[in-house]
Amino acid sequence: MKDSLKNQELRNRQYIIILIVLSVAFIYIIQLFYIQIADSSYKENADSNAFLKKVIYPSRGLLYDRNEQLYVSNQPVYDLMIIMREIQGFDTLSFCKMLNINQEEFDNRIEEIKDKRKNRGYSRFTPQIFMSQLSVAEYGKIQEQLYKFRGVYAQQRVLRKYTTPHGAHAIGSVGEVNQQQIDADSYYSRGDYKGQSGVEKEYETYLRGEKGVEILLRDAHGRIQGVYKNGERNKAPIAGKNLTMTIDMGLQEYGEQLMIKKLGSIVAIEPSTGEILALISSPSYDPHLLVGRERSKNYNALLKDPFKPLFDRPLMAMYPPGSTFKLVNGLIYQQEGVITEDTRFSCRMGYYYSRTRKLGCHPHPNNLDLRESVQHSCNAYYCHGLKGLLDSPPSGISTTESYNHWRNHVLSMGFGKKLGVDFPNEKGGLILESNRYDRIYGKNKWKSSTIISIAIGQGEVLATPIQTANLAALIANRGYFYTPHIIKKIEGDSIDKRFREKHQTTIEQKYFDPIIDGMLMAVEQGTGRVGRIEGIEICGKTGTAQNPHGKDHSIFMAFAPKENPKIAIAVYVENSGFGATWAVPIASLMIEKYLTGTVDTTKLNRKNLQKRMLETFLIE
Repeated sequence: MKDSLKNQELRNRQYIIILIVLSVAFIYIIQLFYIQIADSSYKENADSNAFLKKVIYPSRGLLYDRNEQLYVSNQPVYDLMIIMREIQGFDTLSFCKMLNINQEEFDNRIEEIKDKRKNRGYSRFTPQIFMSQLSVAEYGKIQEQLYKFRGVYAQQRVLRKYTTPHGAHAIGSVGEVNQQQIDADSYYSRGDYKGQSGVEKEYETYLRGEKGVEILLRDAHGRIQGVYKNGERNKAPIAGKNLTMTIDMGLQEYGEQLMIKKLGSIVAIEPSTGEILALISSPSYDPHLLVGRERSKNYNALLKDPFKPLFDRPLMAMYPPGSTFKLVNGLIYQQEGVITEDTRFSCRMGYYYSRTRKLGCHPHPNNLDLRESVQHSCNAYYCHGLKGLLDSPPSGISTTESYNHWRNHVLSMGFGKKLGVDFPNEKGGLILESNRYDRIYGKNKWKSSTIISIAIGQGEVLATPIQTANLAALIANRGYFYTPHIIKKIEGDSIDKRFREKHQTTIEQKYFDPIIDGMLMAVEQGTGRVGRIEGIEICGKTGTAQNPHGKDHSIFMAFAPKENPKIAIAVYVENSGFGATWAVPIASLMIEKYLTGTVDTTKLNRKNLQKRMLETFLIE
């Protein structure tokens, strides 16, 4: 019995010893796993003792205009890199003197590098940026002294360089990535650059290329001994792809000159392709301001400018389209059988939508047909048409159903939703759904007189300048359009197929002829006659959009020539009055410039028109 108890006690002791040994082994295994797998610092330490891995940044893709003129290229800059674990004990006084900084600035930069809230990828074993974007001249002054400072080296990058101070909104800018962008894409790390707006942002994955790496061998003292394994493990960078833009640089520059000291935008499109020929937002800025170490300071100054030069008006500004929208309604009224091209309505200096309330109109001949209503921009004509459409539609359907038909036609012409351009931040404008009117006025309690303003492009109708330019393009094409886009060609690749798809509107082709005739009459002898060019048939429509904050906005949309159109254009000049005063002359000059290559200043009327547009400032 005693022997049995003794044996049992020995076995228990054995179990305890085995358990202790297994526990210790398990702890060692866990610790080894943590050291070798989970915690990379030991590997980084070992690697950093033996190797220096230098990232080689690729050349960013170049940008050309539609005529293959270089628009945007690259210039080299250098970042001064520092490995924190290796700088212990080096001569900070000499280092600061070399860089022309003081000890306080040195300490601040070091603290910022070590701050993991600002630099979440920080490791004392890996290179960190101490000073960024040294120019070639600045780098040349310190190049021969860098060997004195262990753990410090220069890394080459590229910044953008522009051949012209124009086209800033179209091109966009490149800036340093923030933490959110780093978290969203593993390609980027602290100090990398990324397209932040315009083409640079939209086509970033094509333009950025692929990073390379060079592995250098160190000795026991950390000194570089050469390339590891003769470069077998190195990876060469792959340059970004070059892009050809649809922009005509000459037309872009001319348009920006015409818009100097004016608020507004110009959008020009080639109707047969949807290619954007000019994309002008005014006021603009020199793209060089957002390059280099002064970028942040300049960006903040532009951000505070009361005239908002960073605001991309062609795609983001939403205005009432005004009388340009009458063309949309004229097409819909025909399609729905409300009018024919010969239908006439009287105009008693406006339209009475109740016994006491009137929507005014300007002086013009009375009892106009459809063509003449476009020529003279008669408000009453389109109010009568809306009444016929909504209050007593030929098909006998309800007001709500008829409005829904109207809205579907409008949407098919590119309004009320984003067009889908290859550009960030596009807005979709506004075309209300019928249930919104039900909520505002009550179901079955609204009719044409309630929403009469939409007949003339006011009220609950908003459009962006690019949507208005697209309207000009689809009318030029007699009923279809291609999605406007700004990239014509991608090196070694093809543009998105959606830009080659034809978007057919819900309006039959035959209904476009009287509208186009009226647009030609408007320029030849109507509201847009100041824009007439001898030898070029311009079809256009003026607009004056109401502005509750000041003077009305001047609008003009057009295409030319009438047959086989080459350019469609929309011009908005904010707070400047009637469409014929500013928007028509600017559009006319742009059309002549594009179609003929120049403006014929031998003709006194054209010379004076250009002079007035170039030299008259509407803002200070």
